[in-house]
Amino acid sequence: MGNRVTREDFEWVYTEQPHTQRRKEILAKYPEIKTLMGPDPHLKWIVSGMVFTQLLACYLVKDLSWKWIFFWAYGFGGCINHSLTLAIHDISHNVAFGNKQAKWNRWFAVFANLPIGIPYSASFKKYHIDHHRYLGGDNLDVDIPTDFEGWFFCTPLRKLLWLFLQPLFYSLRPLYVNPKAITRMEIFNALIQFSVDLIIYYLWGLKPVIYLIAGTILCLGLHPISGHFIAEHYMFLKGYETYSYYGPLNWLTFNVGYHMEHHDFPSIPGCRLPMVKKIAAEYYDNLPHHNSWIRVLWDFVFDDTIGPYSRVKRLCKLAKES
Repeated sequence: MGNRVTREDFEWVYTEQPHTQRRKEILAKYPEIKTLMGPDPHLKWIVSGMVFTQLLACYLVKDLSWKWIFFWAYGFGGCINHSLTLAIHDISHNVAFGNKQAKWNRWFAVFANLPIGIPYSASFKKYHIDHHRYLGGDNLDVDIPTDFEGWFFCTPLRKLLWLFLQPLFYSLRPLYVNPKAITRMEIFNALIQFSVDLIIYYLWGLKPVIYLIAGTILCLGLHPISGHFIAEHYMFLKGYETYSYYGPLNWLTFNVGYHMEHHDFPSIPGCRLPMVKKIAAEYYDNLPHHNSWIRVLWDFVFDDTIGPYSRVKRLCKLAKES
């Protein structure tokens, strides 16, 4: 249990990310994939249903004991909230209303944020663009752990703690690695979010607010769905920096498991990513992938060769702003 992982630094590479070239090859061979790009007409209705389900849950839990508040937060509400963060991920690519309605997508992401309890959507979009543009980029891709995380969280017990604290590291890491000016949208996101939190508190008391926020923190931490954080880009096999997951939890997570396909075609909504894999099967079928996020978490904790350092890093030049 106390053995340190053998890896003492990130996997530095001096090549461009693989997704750009594969995208060009696939589009040249299968131009019909372009028809999959564009908004998902069902996303706004699914997300709205999830938001109102959580608002109903706030009313239903207001008189429960604290043990049941946390039980339902972890087993039900947090699953919806984690799913909503992945809906926000999709919305950040403008797939709710399309690229021509960018503002509608941003405001809808703020609406999707409401049950999460903490303002998230505007800041996520600001940094997620860099994650795609500069995948693995040193001091640019804030999805990559810091050197401290890689150095310290290197035993099974510490890695377990790191998984539990993931929400904290994901929220604070950008401020340290790549701080950016606060945007107007982030201010609106915070004002609207805290106003709704206060309204819920005024109507039904503290317990529903704790139910929402606790569910978010718990289910973005040590939870089966959180396996996607590790599965997506942690290097389980040398030479591969992005992995897909083809298991059943994709039904709850807007197909975020189709992560190889997503990075190849970020403008295609999650609901159509399985079609990308089907059309261009020869590009994906032979790539390493995951079938269980629970197994991913288990291997991450107990395999001494895998840890926060198990990420590909590269030096990236800043793209010119258009």
